[in-house]
Amino acid sequence: MMTQQYALQTVGHNIANANTVGYTRQRVNLTPTEPFPNAGMNAPRIPGHIGTGVKAGSIQRVRDQFIDVQFRNEYNKFGYWDTRYKSLEKIEDILNEPSNEGLSNQIDEFWKALQELSLDPSDSGARRVVQQQAVAVAETFNHVHDSLVKIQNDYKNEIEVTEKKINTLLNELDNINQQIRETEPHGYVTNDLYDQQDNILDQLSQMMNIKVTREKSGGNANSVAEGAVTVTLINDSGQPMTDANGDPIVLVDGTGQSGHKSLAIEFDEDDPFVSGFTFLDEDGEVAVEIDLDSMPRGVMKGLVQAYGYGEDADSVQGVLPDMISEINEMAFVFATEINNVHQIGFTKPDINGNVALGGLFFDLSAMAGGAGAAKAIKIHDNIRNLDNIAASGVSLDHIVDGQKEVYKDLLNADRDEDYYDNIRNFLEDGSNFVNGQPVAYEGDATNASRLADIKDSKLSFGESFTTIGSFYQSVIGDMAVNTSEAKSMRNNSEGLMHSVGYHRDAISSVSLDEEMTMLIQFQHAYNAAARNITTIDEMLDRIINGMGIVGR
Repeated sequence: MMTQQYALQTVGHNIANANTVGYTRQRVNLTPTEPFPNAGMNAPRIPGHIGTGVKAGSIQRVRDQFIDVQFRNEYNKFGYWDTRYKSLEKIEDILNEPSNEGLSNQIDEFWKALQELSLDPSDSGARRVVQQQAVAVAETFNHVHDSLVKIQNDYKNEIEVTEKKINTLLNELDNINQQIRETEPHGYVTNDLYDQQDNILDQLSQMMNIKVTREKSGGNANSVAEGAVTVTLINDSGQPMTDANGDPIVLVDGTGQSGHKSLAIEFDEDDPFVSGFTFLDEDGEVAVEIDLDSMPRGVMKGLVQAYGYGEDADSVQGVLPDMISEINEMAFVFATEINNVHQIGFTKPDINGNVALGGLFFDLSAMAGGAGAAKAIKIHDNIRNLDNIAASGVSLDHIVDGQKEVYKDLLNADRDEDYYDNIRNFLEDGSNFVNGQPVAYEGDATNASRLADIKDSKLSFGESFTTIGSFYQSVIGDMAVNTSEAKSMRNNSEGLMHSVGYHRDAISSVSLDEEMTMLIQFQHAYNAAARNITTIDEMLDRIINGMGIVGR
C-alpha cells in the first residue's frame, strides 16, 4: 500500500507540474521485496522462495541524455545564426534598398539634377535643385552612418547583458552542482535539481558551444543518481577547446575541485570593437584567453561579430564595422571626386563679368576630428550661394597661343593622383590667358557635364575600380547574399531544433492522458492491496477468535 501511495504521489506531482517550464516527468521504479525465506543454514525447508511484495526502489526522471546533446547542438547553431541574421536584417532596414528614400535613389536624383544643369547652367532654378539634392545626399549619408553607429552601440549593451547572463548561469550551475554533491552520497535522488541543471545547460548551450559530462557522486549514491556536471568549451567540430597548456577549457568543474570560471569581454577604450575574449578564475585572474577568430559558436559570438572585433583598430572586422567602413569609403570617394571636378570649373560671372575657380562642393573637414566621411560629409558653405556652383569651363579662345594644346593634353592625361592638381595649377596661372585672366561664360555647361559624367566614371575603391553606383550595388548585393545565407542556416537549425525538441518533449514532458491512466492503474493496485490486507485481517480474526470454541 505504501508503495502504491508513493506512485500515486509521484503521478500527482507530475500532473501538478504539467505546465512547469523545464520540468521532466518522473516515474517510481518498482522492485520486488526480498523473498522468504532468506538463504541460510537455518532456513526452513519449503519449496522455492515466496514473494513478499513490492517496494519503491527510487523515483527517477524520464530523460534521454543523447537527445539532450542533439538539442543543445542545434540550439547552439540556431542561437548563432539567428543573432547573425538579425544583425544583417537591421542593416537592411537602415539602408532600405531599393526605395525612393534610400541612398542609391538620392544619388541618382543628384546626377539627374546635374544633367538638368548641364542643359541650362544659367538657370537659377536648376542650380537650386543641384544644391538641394546635394544636401539630401549628404544628409542621407549622415543618417545611414548615425543609424549604423547607434545599432553598434546597442550591440555593445547587448554583449554586456549577455556576458552577465552567462556568468550568472555558470555561477548558478556551480551552486547546483555543490548541492547535488552534498546530497547524493546519502542515497537521495535530486530530480528537481537535475531539472534546474538541464534548464541552465540549455540556456548556456545557446550562448556558447559546450560539452556536458556527468560526474558520479561517491558515498552511498543511488544507482539512478545523475551526479554533477562538468562543462567544457568545444569548437564547431565538437572538439574540446584548449588553453595555452593544451588542457581542455573547463567552465564548470563537476568534481568541485576548481569551481567555475567567469567570462570577461574586453572593449577597446577608443574605438568600438571587442579586443579580448577571456575567462577569469574565481580570484578574478585571467585563466584563459581565447583567440577572437576562434570564439565558441553561439549567441555571444554572433553579437561580437555583429559589433566588431580585432586586435587593434587596423584589424577590426565584423558585420557593422565592415558596413560602416564601406559607407565611409563610398562617401569619401564620392565627395572627393565631386570636389576635384568642381575645382576645375568656374563660377557664374558676377556683375562685372569676372569669374573664379570653383571651390569645394562638399565639406569633409570634420574627418580631421576622427569622424568618418559619411558622418562628416555636408554641403560646403560656398555652395549656399548658387552662383558659386562651378558649371562653366574655361573659354579656349582666351588661352594664349601654344597653351591650348597643353590644356587639352592635361584634360586627356591619365587620371593619376596629380591629374586634377595639374589642371588647377594651369588654370590658376594667369600667364596662360589673354589679359592674364581666365574667361568663362554663363551659358557654358562644360563643367556641369563633367560633374554629371562622374556617374559613369570608374573610380578607385581600395583595390578595385568601378563606378559609384556599381560599388554601392556590390555592397548591397554582398549584404543580401549574407542575409540570405544567415536566414537559410537559421531556418535549417530552427527546423532541426524543433524536431529534436519534439522528440525530447515526447519522452520527458508530462502527458495528462498517460498520467491519468497511471493514476487509475496505481489506484486499483492500492485498492487491491488494501483489500488483501482486509482479507488477511478477517482471516486472523477468525483464527484467533473463532477457533477452539467447539464443544463448549
